Amino acid sequence: MALSYKARRRWSLVLLLIGLPLYIVVAVSIMNLLDRPPFLVELGIYIVLGFLWAVPFKFVFKGVGQADPDSKE
Repeated sequence: MALSYKARRRWSLVLLLIGLPLYIVVAVSIMNLLDRPPFLVELGIYIVLGFLWAVPFKFVFKGVGQADPDSKE
């Protein structure tokens, strides 16, 4: 089932305002449970986690910044 343009915009807003902060809290909490790795390893982990959160939601964000393709104008 494909989402409409308006639905994708709404879901992307929910993901960015609620989902991303929750993901950040979880990622930092998990990193705090581990012993602190060397700086470059820790930086690499955060970079990978930064890209990893958006992979499942790629279809939601696709085309959201463009004009509405369903508009009559």
